[in-house]
Amino acid sequence: YREAWDKDKTQISLPSDTPVMLQSKVNALNISNKHYQKAWDEAKAKSYDLRADAIPIKQAKASRDIASEYKYKETHEKEKGHYIGCPSAKEDPKLAWAARAMALQNDRLYKKAYNDSKTQIHIPVDALSVQAAKECQTLVSDIDYRQYLHQWTCLPDQNDVIHARQAYDLQSDAVYKSDLEWLRGIGWLPNESPEIKRVKNAQELLSDNVYRTPIESVKYTSVVDSPDVVLAKTNAEQIS
Repeated sequence: YREAWDKDKTQISLPSDTPVMLQSKVNALNISNKHYQKAWDEAKAKSYDLRADAIPIKQAKASRDIASEYKYKETHEKEKGHYIGCPSAKEDPKLAWAARAMALQNDRLYKKAYNDSKTQIHIPVDALSVQAAKECQTLVSDIDYRQYLHQWTCLPDQNDVIHARQAYDLQSDAVYKSDLEWLRGIGWLPNESPEIKRVKNAQELLSDNVYRTPIESVKYTSVVDSPDVVLAKTNAEQIS
């Protein structure tokens, strides 16, 4: 039923010179990117023709010369050493001002007068402070405190040298303790030494045999002039 209608819908023919068709063609050309860049693409396909005296080329060269450090300093390098209006570099106001500024900034030159004045101190010799300082230096001086003896050269066989050696040997701690070092560890004491006698007396005091002596071993002898014997003799004579 719709087959004929569907075929008719797809077969539409409009005249090409109608205002709507013309307007649509113009709009298509306006919005076409290819048509918009057609002239630029044709120009790119051709070779460039730029002259050396062209304005863009001159402008680029001028910009490059301005930005170049060599060109920037070329005038300064040429003018070095050529001073106009001054016979020498010292008389140039700008150089003199720069040297003055550098001298002011220099710490050594700034302190030169002060350092020179530090060494020039004038103090009277008889000032109280100087005298006190000298006395204090004498008191604390190690040279005056220690008076070293002279290094005399003596013969080894002189009496003074022999006597000094004997005195040194007597005072020497090594010689003084040599006998003790030799006897150390031996553990020997002489028989008549105080230590031996003290031990013997203590042994006799603590000995049980001496403390408890038997009465039989003691020899008694009667005393002739005792009171008992004298009384006995007197009684014997009276009774006789």
